[in-house]
Amino acid sequence: MQVRRIPREDHPVSRKLISNAALKVLYGLRDAGYEAHLVGGAVRDILAGIPPKDFDIATNARPEQLRQVFRTARLIGRRFVIAHVRFGNEIIEVTTFRGAITDSHERDETGRILSDNEYGSIETDAIRRDFTVNALYYDIEDYAVVDFTGGIEDINNRLIRLIGDPELRYREDPVRMMRAVRIANKLRFTIEPASEEAIYRLAPLLREIPAARLFDEIIKILLTVDAVANFRGLRVRGLFGELFPHTEATLKRHPGFESFIVKALENTAKRIAEDQPVTPAFLYAAILWPCVAERFVQLMQREGLHPNLALTQAADEAIALANGRVTIPKRFAMPMQEIWALQPRLEQRKGGKPARLLTHPRFRAAYDFLVLRAEVGDASKELADWWTAVQLQPGALPPIEDEEESAAPGNDGKPKKRRRRSGRNRNKPAGNA
Repeated sequence: MQVRRIPREDHPVSRKLISNAALKVLYGLRDAGYEAHLVGGAVRDILAGIPPKDFDIATNARPEQLRQVFRTARLIGRRFVIAHVRFGNEIIEVTTFRGAITDSHERDETGRILSDNEYGSIETDAIRRDFTVNALYYDIEDYAVVDFTGGIEDINNRLIRLIGDPELRYREDPVRMMRAVRIANKLRFTIEPASEEAIYRLAPLLREIPAARLFDEIIKILLTVDAVANFRGLRVRGLFGELFPHTEATLKRHPGFESFIVKALENTAKRIAEDQPVTPAFLYAAILWPCVAERFVQLMQREGLHPNLALTQAADEAIALANGRVTIPKRFAMPMQEIWALQPRLEQRKGGKPARLLTHPRFRAAYDFLVLRAEVGDASKELADWWTAVQLQPGALPPIEDEEESAAPGNDGKPKKRRRRSGRNRNKPAGNA
């Protein structure tokens, strides 16, 4: 290992670019007598000319010592314990230098490390990091950038390179394959040939990753301004098919659905670039829509199910199949189902139904979904345009029927009162009495 120290005057990393919370942690550790370095994405991004967002810190202080230095430190993690130090609304992730990998590390049958609470020095910590560009340390003592693995050279050559043997490192943590795609697209770098070739062979290792963890990683890679490039990068390397095998199979049978997913990702990327809110529910609804749409047609045409029942069953099946690889929390699964369920309801333009749909909490998401479908020919463009016009001129809608009385006359010529759906007498108190 040849250590290279780049003095302050020869690199662009500056305290002006580091958040106040991160500086407080760095100086707090130094003043307590510990080593403190900014490391990872923040240093990498600054050197690559990108404004930093995430500030991670590495130190020789142990987790229990971090809690003594910072009252707001919260220890998390099982495989490797890290500390989250909160200052206001900002959380800084602090990790203790990791030790070298040995035969004593607990692994599963694929080589994935299961337990990793071994501490070491900054040198061993650098070797343990995934890519050379992520193993650059900003020293708060003299403001130098310290390079243990050739990361500076790879940044200059615009390369993403794994530290060590690619197959061994991917087996230790298969999620690194997804990170390679994400970081390369973020920096507009190229994945080094040996590091990329191994991805094609080892993509099935993603099946060994807990489904809940994959959900978080997918959010990182697809809820970004680089969503389309990341999606295509995952597909071409066989990673998307491991994450969403049923969607991948459907895309091969019906290639036209790919343009719909791309449109949805473009819409997501645009909203992120404009600092507008985005939700994983819409993203996942788009990714699973090819499965839902295909199964919906099958259930109607082959099994003769009513459209509403067919759509409900198709949605339930798609989410159940997806959960086999990627856990989709209910707080996102339910909005997804509502977005899908509203698609046929948007075709109902008579009476007071359109006015009611405008007040539905998922109307806007369902409308955006419809527009994207229309853009790729999966839905009527005339229908999407009609709903666009309705929102611009809501006063032109038919009146909403009164919820308590129907306009249909009864035998006495007076409007019939609707029966309440609740079975209990509203004049009696609720309960067992």
